[in-house]
Amino acid sequence: MIASLTGIEGELVLVRIGVEARSLEDLLEALAEAPFPLNPQIYHQPQTIVEFPAYSSRVPQIVEVLNRRGFDPNQIRILNLLESIERTN
Repeated sequence: MIASLTGIEGELVLVRIGVEARSLEDLLEALAEAPFPLNPQIYHQPQTIVEFPAYSSRVPQIVEVLNRRGFDPNQIRILNLLESIERTN
């Protein structure tokens, strides 16, 4: 069984979005339209990765904002937050 952090808004997950570096500013502007605060971390690899925690109940709103701004939903990965933290340590 995989451990998770759960609250009244569902499981706390890690949202990971991969974009080309030239699209980073557009992605951050799109995320600023979310109806709740986000605290993105940005990693520059061959592809730019933007990650932030969010409650699972909020993920559809994130997807909606990104779709509206023309981002491919296949760029979005939803990961177990605790597993992601464990892998980086």
